[in-house]
Amino acid sequence: MNFDEVINRRRSESYKWREYPEEVLPLFVADMDFRSPEPVARALGAYVDEGIFGYPRGLHSHDRAQVHELAALVVDRLAHRYKWQIAADDVIAIPGVVPGLNIACRSLREGSVLVQPPVYPPVLAAPKNSNLQLVESPLHCQDDGSYSIDWDSFRSGVAQNTRLFILCNPHNPVGRVFRRNELERMAEICLSANVTICSDEIHSDLLLDRHQHIPIATLDPEIASHTVTLISPSKTFNLAGLQCAFAIIPNSELRQQFRSAREGLVPWVNAMGLIGAEAAYRYGQSWLDKLLPYLQANRDLLSDFINQELPGIRISKPEATYLAWLDCRGLKLGDPFNFFLNHARVAFNDGRSFGTGGTGFVRLNFGCPRSTLEEALTRMKLSLTGIQRI
Repeated sequence: MNFDEVINRRRSESYKWREYPEEVLPLFVADMDFRSPEPVARALGAYVDEGIFGYPRGLHSHDRAQVHELAALVVDRLAHRYKWQIAADDVIAIPGVVPGLNIACRSLREGSVLVQPPVYPPVLAAPKNSNLQLVESPLHCQDDGSYSIDWDSFRSGVAQNTRLFILCNPHNPVGRVFRRNELERMAEICLSANVTICSDEIHSDLLLDRHQHIPIATLDPEIASHTVTLISPSKTFNLAGLQCAFAIIPNSELRQQFRSAREGLVPWVNAMGLIGAEAAYRYGQSWLDKLLPYLQANRDLLSDFINQELPGIRISKPEATYLAWLDCRGLKLGDPFNFFLNHARVAFNDGRSFGTGGTGFVRLNFGCPRSTLEEALTRMKLSLTGIQRI
């Protein structure tokens, strides 16, 4: 796999590459500019060549002796990666983690939902979509740019009639991989108030610097019984457009509530999503093993360039994901998103969309060929030094 290959995505239906004019370099929405693993393309090609696009079978047959190959793959994957023992019945296929967040909120019917901004915008939107109260426990930005949990704020948030806590781990956009002691403490506080945890773990395969991901549900059976874990191959293997994810729910009562909440809205995952996910989980590991060092090198290049060439911008190296959270407050631009869009012709995600603590920040996607990243950094430097207005 040649991750340096620059692929012209403007010829496809790419939101990332067709949202802005051609002269704008897009480093915003979280998909990568790399070809997905070849076995995924082959599996999808074989399905298309058949020429029949009927309804796919679900993960669970009326014949309980039959287990869908993909459900079995998810079970085996979690056992292998985390020694997490689940049953195939615990796995529910859904068309994306964002629908999963909304289904989890919809299943509540009442109470408040606790979140930790700055955070992925759909996390902020999901409670409001179900007419639930949003309660914030903002992460604390430390002097070095890294983030920590404000425990007083977290306890206070749980106490505000909270029935659901949405955890984002690894965290998007700040890049934290929460440690075992942090997860244990959050879970303990939630359990003490009978709060269900919905854990968005979509970036859990994209770990840098040998960081280790711990699914919060693996800490203890009691924690698992109060947790909905959302995973997907989409970020890992660049399959976001196929829209396939999984909710892992060991508690049968919680699982039935989740199933009921999705009824009539998202009962199916499309066939190509299921086929792509199966091929990725079965055959994609060698591709992923090559991807991670490339992403880490991109992350290091980005960090070094900012520290050496872009005074006024601060970066805390992300521990996971291919997303960097850039603190541009030192530039005193007021609106760094529009500044870089208009003067550098580089499109980021506006930090304000991530809620409290996002003003003065932008999110940069470094899941791209190195030459693309270098071009973006050069444009940023030129726009800030006033040498050139692109």
